[in-house]
Amino acid sequence: MITVPLVRQRARSVFYGWWIVAGGALIQALVAGLFSQAYGAYVVLLQPQFGWSKTTFSLAYSLQPAQNGLLGPLQGWLLDRFGPRRVIQGGILFLGAGFILFSRVHSLPMFYLSVFVISLGANFAGFFSVAHSVVNWFARKRSTAMGMVQLGMGIGGLAVPLVAWSLTGFGWRTIAFGSGLLFIAAGLPLARAIRHSPEAYGFRPDGAKPEDELQPAVASVALPAGEADFTPREALHTPAFWFISLGHGTAMLVVSALTVHLIPHLTEGLGFSLSAAAAIVSLLTGTMMAGTLLGGYLGDHFSKRIVASLAMFGHASALLMLAWAHSLLPVILFAVMQGMAHGTRGVLMQPMRADYFGRASFGKIVGFSNMIVMWGMIGGPVFAGVMDDQLGSYRLGFTVLAVLAALGSVFFVLARKPEMPARARRAAG
Repeated sequence: MITVPLVRQRARSVFYGWWIVAGGALIQALVAGLFSQAYGAYVVLLQPQFGWSKTTFSLAYSLQPAQNGLLGPLQGWLLDRFGPRRVIQGGILFLGAGFILFSRVHSLPMFYLSVFVISLGANFAGFFSVAHSVVNWFARKRSTAMGMVQLGMGIGGLAVPLVAWSLTGFGWRTIAFGSGLLFIAAGLPLARAIRHSPEAYGFRPDGAKPEDELQPAVASVALPAGEADFTPREALHTPAFWFISLGHGTAMLVVSALTVHLIPHLTEGLGFSLSAAAAIVSLLTGTMMAGTLLGGYLGDHFSKRIVASLAMFGHASALLMLAWAHSLLPVILFAVMQGMAHGTRGVLMQPMRADYFGRASFGKIVGFSNMIVMWGMIGGPVFAGVMDDQLGSYRLGFTVLAVLAALGSVFFVLARKPEMPARARRAAG
């Protein structure tokens, strides 16, 4: 177990926030590589075996964003109350148990139950929980730190060809069971590195030390200059809360639809082999990793909302290119454009919220925001799946989602930083 003395020892050479970034990135790699990015490969194998429709698989995948939205306020409260480490550890256990259950699936109800448990774990151990810790430990370097965490998703995506090869070589049941064991064996030790706030160890965000000697606990939370803590009620009364949420949700129409349907579209619609489709996913993921580094730098030096707005056009252009592709070249261009857009925009979402609303109630505020974002995460894959089931092609579904993503850029343009709450202004004056 990581204790205060151990944190002190590590902090002498490297600010402990970077250890949190490393641990969080590896947790994201596990979740992305074994579940989020690999889900489409499972669909390709399970559909012919059980005869379930694309809509069925889309609805199953939508359990994760539905939970993320409906349980968002509860998860935010748990994060603010108990800290992210305990929440992530609970999520890891759900992921392990869910995959072991998934390996025994023989009916549709059991499939939905197993995906429900996996999704619960992916939410509690996922990006929201890790981001909750990172925004507390970083202020000036929030976007950069978040970009490095999000690299973990890219690392996981790069493993998709290996996962796809393993699924065909060893069988999806064996790989699912092994994934459950791997989550528990590797995820729980990684979760121990996560810590709630730097003040508990005498630090301030980014490693600034208020005292030479670290203290075991500090009751108050020091804020960076110009940052004010909003309560959830105060945040909900700002236009920025709604515009960020709507912009984020619109982007997720594209991201979630591709998570579920990219591999099926490439294999069924364009005639790619499963391994070739997995290679395209790896290319997309590799460029997303580059995008997260670029987004982290841009977010720390330029307007996050403008950068996010421009990235939305990258989402739209990439999806249109995929929808109308007839050869390999436009598919490659799609992967590069989508990866860069996803990485650049995605890394800015939580730092933008922390910049606007502060750290004290960050978990609760993001939890309420997730109740809006979830509709994009649900709507994207379900809409694309229904269109393919009805028309035999993803073209119309992808085209409509691309247009909505382009229109969604307006939300980020309008998401200007709110004024400090009246309560904070009175305290400052």
